[in-house]
Amino acid sequence: MTSYRLPTGGLINRESPLSFTFDGKRMIGTKGDSLASALLANGQLLVGRSFKYHRPRGLLTAGSAEPNALMTIGQGGRTESNTRATMQELYQGLEAKSQNRWPSLDFDIGSLNSLLSPFLGAGFYYKTFMWPAAFWEKVYEPFIRKAAGLGKASYEADPDSYEKRWAHCDLLVIGCGPTGLAAALTAGRSGLRVIVADEHSAMGGSLLSETATIGAASAPDFVGQTLAELETLTNVTVLPRTTVFGWYDGNVFGASERVQKHVSLPDPALPVERLWRIIAKKALLASGAEERPLVFGGNDLPGVMLASAMRTYLNRYGVAPGKRLAIFTTNDSGYALARDLEANGIDLVAIIDSRPDVAPPYSGKTRVIKGGFVSDAKGGKALSSIEIWKGGGMENLAVDALGVAGGFSPIISIACHRGGKPIWSEEQAAFLAPDNLIGLELAGTVCGTDGISACFAEGAATAVKLAKDLGIVATPVEFGIVDGDVASPPVNPVWNIPGIKGKAFVDYQNDVHRKDLGLAVQEGYGHVELAKRYTTTGMATDQGKLSNVNAIGILAEVRGVSPAEIGTTTFRPLYTPVSFGALTGAYHGSHFQPVRKSPLHDWAAKNGAKFVETGLWYRSSWFPRDGETTWRESVDREARNVRINAGLCDVSMLGKIEVCGKDAAEFLNRVYSNAFLKLPVGKARYGLMLREDGMIYDDGTTSRLSENQFFMTTTTAYAAGVMNHLEFCAQALWPDLDVRLASSTDQWAQMAIVGPKARTILQAIVDDDISNEAFPFLGAREVSLFDGRLYGRLFRISFSGELAFELAVPAGYGESVADALMEAGRDHGIQPYGVEALGVLRVEKGHVTHNEINGTVVPGDLGFSKMVSATKPDFIGKAMVGREGLSDPDRAQLVGVMPLDPKTSFSSGSHILAKDAAATLENDQGYVTSTVFSPHVGSTIGLALVKRGAERHGEEVQIWNGLRDEFTPGRLCNPVFVDPANEKLHV
Repeated sequence: MTSYRLPTGGLINRESPLSFTFDGKRMIGTKGDSLASALLANGQLLVGRSFKYHRPRGLLTAGSAEPNALMTIGQGGRTESNTRATMQELYQGLEAKSQNRWPSLDFDIGSLNSLLSPFLGAGFYYKTFMWPAAFWEKVYEPFIRKAAGLGKASYEADPDSYEKRWAHCDLLVIGCGPTGLAAALTAGRSGLRVIVADEHSAMGGSLLSETATIGAASAPDFVGQTLAELETLTNVTVLPRTTVFGWYDGNVFGASERVQKHVSLPDPALPVERLWRIIAKKALLASGAEERPLVFGGNDLPGVMLASAMRTYLNRYGVAPGKRLAIFTTNDSGYALARDLEANGIDLVAIIDSRPDVAPPYSGKTRVIKGGFVSDAKGGKALSSIEIWKGGGMENLAVDALGVAGGFSPIISIACHRGGKPIWSEEQAAFLAPDNLIGLELAGTVCGTDGISACFAEGAATAVKLAKDLGIVATPVEFGIVDGDVASPPVNPVWNIPGIKGKAFVDYQNDVHRKDLGLAVQEGYGHVELAKRYTTTGMATDQGKLSNVNAIGILAEVRGVSPAEIGTTTFRPLYTPVSFGALTGAYHGSHFQPVRKSPLHDWAAKNGAKFVETGLWYRSSWFPRDGETTWRESVDREARNVRINAGLCDVSMLGKIEVCGKDAAEFLNRVYSNAFLKLPVGKARYGLMLREDGMIYDDGTTSRLSENQFFMTTTTAYAAGVMNHLEFCAQALWPDLDVRLASSTDQWAQMAIVGPKARTILQAIVDDDISNEAFPFLGAREVSLFDGRLYGRLFRISFSGELAFELAVPAGYGESVADALMEAGRDHGIQPYGVEALGVLRVEKGHVTHNEINGTVVPGDLGFSKMVSATKPDFIGKAMVGREGLSDPDRAQLVGVMPLDPKTSFSSGSHILAKDAAATLENDQGYVTSTVFSPHVGSTIGLALVKRGAERHGEEVQIWNGLRDEFTPGRLCNPVFVDPANEKLHV
């Protein structure tokens, strides 16, 4: 055993031992340990195997950037692979298993890959698996699939629950180290609503690993005192174990909270993880900086660890990382570790400082080798010695642990999630966050600020500034004098270490070493994005937290340019892995797509509706009455009554989207193929939305309620898709337009009042004048209801061809308003009708749905050529809708179809053949898209897409049902069966 538990010290509770197992071996830790610190305390240096070469690996870090110590935790449905031992809190009975090895961690057959390493360099996949072609399916693919991945998922159902939650705050503080604590306390005392989140189980960040004193208190005690005050502030929410993983539009932040990942038996009343969506007026990123490893031979051996991680294990967990140590540093931070090691009586044999001319902040007795480099580390499953290069000479030094300090990289990824590019700082030798971020400020070491005192001051000052932006006067907190503060001057980075003989790893998880990057440049893949993919640097679960800056520095050195010219790869959410359980929340099993009931569901139920499940909704299908024995009787009655008297139909399921902003009209003008820029206020317009390829995507009406506010309706089936499409257009295609989108489908109960008596019935509850002169066809505006007691939105639009209105009221009033309309229409013969009758009415009128808008039609196919604007400079689909093939006269076009004998019928999906043609593929003329029985026409009628259909009205055809081998003589006709002159719409 080289690492061991110190007899005293640390923040752990030595009176509370915890038993756990690693690869079946029983070990003892203490309350307050992480799994990583407990393994070190038990002398377990070997914790995993690398992905490609299966090299032995030990702990490198003490936080979320850990690339090596990935474990499978738990049993059965609670099995969770790829858990970082550094982030997993120890609990009684924890079962951990190493990954990516067989048959065991100590003896892994896969380590033979190291012998093949000369053939497994960068890009070997692309060079090897190309030939022979027949090997792909039989040899290569099975082999790759078997080798892929690290841990294994369980096939058993997860017994635990997960949840999602929204939160709103004035200030979100991301990170709770010295900067975050000062900011949170300053803002909290001012009265701002504050949420402070930190990914670790204990708040305090680097202060928990410090030996400095703040005022009269030790750094950890100071953290406890500050957190105690924050807990007393009712306007402050403290979220430990919570990783903020992404920054999104509208200053929305995603965060994943590990609620019960630190207990042996979760409380079934609580989730094990919670996904937060936090809307913050302002946010402060105080995420700190990640220490960088150094790239020398054998730098991946167990026992080689970041200096800051050694300090954490030493001071926070009371664990010595070894018995005989050395430190390899490029900056002053390595000396803080030296002082802590000496204070704990640990044998420190040398400090190797790469700087030849340096006056280190150090007065200890350990030998300092200035201008020296660790060129190689030696050992097998543990470090045994290091080779030190200085001035061309070599020295071997026996050690069992080596702390490395290669400088710090600010953790800026969240600041770049909305498209900003990092900026290389020669002074800081690091990439800093982009400037002019809206809604997000940075403070502390994430900005390059160094030292506890400086971080306190900057965190408090930034909180004061943000409070002022929100109209609040805040006073910066002042803490006591910091004794033992460690401030490191900017580092001179070392990308290329002399004298290297062994493999010098840049990316530990993907086994990418220094020569791989040189080969990438040599073979033409020197661009940072290409090098990432060619070598796999910066991929996998750590997303390059430790490797990216070193990789960029090496690429820059090989190419002879600055890291600024190399740049970085794109930063994207998620910052750290988030479980599928947290992302899914409660939406699984029967709740994966929960059935939705409209605000008028109970109204329909008490009126006797028969419901049908359509997509996510329960929709009223028809309303049977006494004496009606078949659904057709009910539907026929409902359809007749609508055209004779009036009917009320629930249309709440239509997609509803609010489109606002000074550029909303221009936005809609680009989204729709027809013109919307000059749509008058108070008017609605039917619109066609095309795909990029010119095909119709969706249709619906959009109403202009005010100069900069529009209300869009979509088809029920495509509501979510259209919303996603519009958001993509606003965010990616035209981010310069001032437009905001919000789905309001669930906010409105919407009902169609249809038929000759619709206006009379509606006027009984509407206070405004809705006569034809005052409220003409395609009118749209807010109206007063019930003598001003309620307001709603009224639209004069028709899906049936009759005089019709659609009334939208707040969802909670839907049932009572529908009841009032039914009462007002009692003497006028009003009846409810469902989607079956709705379908009859729309086919009689020749109105299309997605039965006809099937993804293969353009506007001209449906008779909508005039809805493709020839004057607009551009709209989605304009470039492609004019293709020659899309205007071919032989294309299938919308047409009506009916049987020659009214007593016969046909089905949707039937094919259209010429009158005397045989039923062959070559003779296929098109197909029937929709069929209904029309009580007004007195027979089955349908809509069809037929070759040259628009010019074939009156032609006799065969309607062939291939499934039943039925032939029905029919006739093509005008698709509008009822009121083709549209006289009823304008009465």
